[in-house]
Amino acid sequence: MIEKWNERFASADYFYGTEPNEYFKTELLKIQVAGKALLLGDGEGRNSVFAASNGWEVTAVDWSEAAKSKAEALAGLSGVTVRYDVADLRSYDPGENQYDLIGLIFVHLDEVDKPILHEKIIRALKPGGRVIIEVYDIEQLKRTSGGPKDPALLYTLEEIATDFIGLEFETFMKSTIFLNEGPGHKGEAEVIRFTGIKQSVEQV
Repeated sequence: MIEKWNERFASADYFYGTEPNEYFKTELLKIQVAGKALLLGDGEGRNSVFAASNGWEVTAVDWSEAAKSKAEALAGLSGVTVRYDVADLRSYDPGENQYDLIGLIFVHLDEVDKPILHEKIIRALKPGGRVIIEVYDIEQLKRTSGGPKDPALLYTLEEIATDFIGLEFETFMKSTIFLNEGPGHKGEAEVIRFTGIKQSVEQV
């Protein structure tokens, strides 16, 4: 898997572009006070650099050394600093009550690893922290705009609802959108968008 992502990110061009994901951008800009953010599977750094440019203290994580190099170059061009860890998301431990924001943008693990990662995300959020997710829905199989072709790697609304039931649902929808994120994501796409907030102890 690591070889696959290093090959994908080997080009000088940015496979998913240099602009942030539109949903992530919109949701992040709603947050009035910047804090600590974790961007999982952030590849070439488009979302982590955007967050850092808006005052967030950012840690990005991805499988690929090639992606890290490009993300650091993008951060340098933007005049920001991002901590970038190269790690396998299936075994990565983000800790407990560490982050005000966690982003999971087009990260597709299998049906065994998805709920484990989601549980880690919830644990790693501070009370009041939020997770922002955009992923491909199972119906993306009929599209050619990006994403895996293995149904086990795609998402359903039921999966998100089940795994994040303990959070306060702020946004939760399935949408047909038009992607224009570099050559890797281009055209009509079937996505799920979710923003959830970890309740404080008093709210539980």
